[in-house]
Amino acid sequence: MHQRILMRAKKGPFDVYSPEEAFEGNWIGENNGNLVFSHAAHKILRTSTAEITSTGFKIDLRDVDRINEQYDVYVIPLANAFRRSYAHRLEAMTKFIERLKIPVVVLGVGVQTNVAGDREYLRPIDEVVSRFVRAVLNRSHSIGVRGEITEGYLRTLGFSAVDVIGCPSMFLHGDTLGVEKGKAVLEPHDRVALTVSPYVKSMGKIIAAHQRRYPNLRYLPQDLKTLGTLLYGDAPEDRGKTSTIPIHSTHPLFTEDKVRMFLDPWTWMDYLAGFDFAFGTRIHGTITALVAGTPGYLFAHDSRTLELARYFDIPHRVMKDVPADVDAADLYEEADYTALNNGHKARYNTMLSFLAKHDLGNSFADGDSAGRFDAQVRATTFPPAVRPAAATATEELLARVQWLHDRNGELRREIEALGEQRLRARVRRALPEPVRRILKR
Repeated sequence: MHQRILMRAKKGPFDVYSPEEAFEGNWIGENNGNLVFSHAAHKILRTSTAEITSTGFKIDLRDVDRINEQYDVYVIPLANAFRRSYAHRLEAMTKFIERLKIPVVVLGVGVQTNVAGDREYLRPIDEVVSRFVRAVLNRSHSIGVRGEITEGYLRTLGFSAVDVIGCPSMFLHGDTLGVEKGKAVLEPHDRVALTVSPYVKSMGKIIAAHQRRYPNLRYLPQDLKTLGTLLYGDAPEDRGKTSTIPIHSTHPLFTEDKVRMFLDPWTWMDYLAGFDFAFGTRIHGTITALVAGTPGYLFAHDSRTLELARYFDIPHRVMKDVPADVDAADLYEEADYTALNNGHKARYNTMLSFLAKHDLGNSFADGDSAGRFDAQVRATTFPPAVRPAAATATEELLARVQWLHDRNGELRREIEALGEQRLRARVRRALPEPVRRILKR
């Protein structure tokens, strides 16, 4: 039976945008980690009988009737949506879901509080979360959450139809996952990838030490603002500023051309496959390395990162327990991937059971559907990593200037057309009613 799936995703897995387009249109959804789990969900669900459409994160109540008519199910891969700063967006999503008549399936939502799971911090959003979960459960058998902290939180709110399923990103290759250390000891000349959440300021000294110690270190940012800094330099309010965190073009990682930002998971994973080790605070930066087969290590700094690390047995430490003089070589030696590898099939089967319960297919059990997806990825040309502007080739910078020039012209014409429309409307309103009637004919 043909299944029409509407998926909450910023873009589809084969949509290609230039760095300039990606920045202007925010096609990474604020953080390119969003694309890792939404594209993985797309691959898993893309059977030979499934047609998947991405929403572009658009929510418009005027679309509800059309969606009820044109789609069979609304699938929502989510991140840390149960957090204070996201409450207004969760409310908008809830109002939208409450109008839907089709099934709604949530693929792994997480709560965000501190690593201790501070219940009091979450209390202001209790009602917002409760209303969202009720709306989903009125259209679903259960809600899929990322880990035990989120499960516990929802149970305190009175919900029992809660399934811990982790995150779709870890199942990009189905039941196959094999992370092995390529060498016995990590040495200074080895390739080390670093991820940093800009708001985790305690990473400053760790970054500086590793930059000195590992000449082949590369920083892989994930946020939209850093993409803008790479493309165009510092924003006006940031010019001339410095920080121990690589958020300004003055940071040594920028000036030494050691920053690479990817706009698609596929180029990101290909790049990481050539590294010996990856570590840092970004959960999907770590997962992208692991899925690429590269040993990864996470500094868990909140409940959302911690519960995923625990669920998948990802080697990790709680950030507050990480000393400023920590060395990647020690993390590499400490990391053990036995539980991550050995428990993967059981976790994969848990995800499959959840999908089956909600009448969703699985491309890995649907002939060569997963293989066809991978072939389409290989046949698609995605943009390469974005590097600091100072290290970018002249012809590429010229193309960027030309794009900005052309886009500026387009916007000017749009503004002029809008002005003309408003002027015509104003003139029409000023005309006598009989004249307006004649013009309408």
